[in-house]
Amino acid sequence: VQLQASGGGLVQAGGSLRLSCAASGNIFSINNMGWYRQAPGKQRKLVAVINSGGGTNYADSVKGRFTTSRDNAKNTVYLQMNSLKPEDTAVYYCNADKIYLAAGQYEYDYWGQGTQVTVSS
Repeated sequence: VQLQASGGGLVQAGGSLRLSCAASGNIFSINNMGWYRQAPGKQRKLVAVINSGGGTNYADSVKGRFTTSRDNAKNTVYLQMNSLKPEDTAVYYCNADKIYLAAGQYEYDYWGQGTQVTVSS
């Protein structure tokens, strides 16, 4: 199983970016999929999480600006980021907490490679 994140880049404050994270492998389903971010010198923090039924939770700092969604058929999670601020600058990581494999097994806690988001003022 692999998670591949994409969509980061450089954007001016007030702009938008959309991140994607696709899980590949012999996957039957995925429980929660989340986005985390880590700014230089700081701990990695949860940004948003979405469960298999589409229920979502967000960090207070991004509520009303970021939206996460997923396509279960494609094992892909998205993060639409609007009204970006310089303090959103970080490496963004996607996470799958519990993956059910087609063979009837399951694995825990997979991470994507991270994608850099830089917001200039």
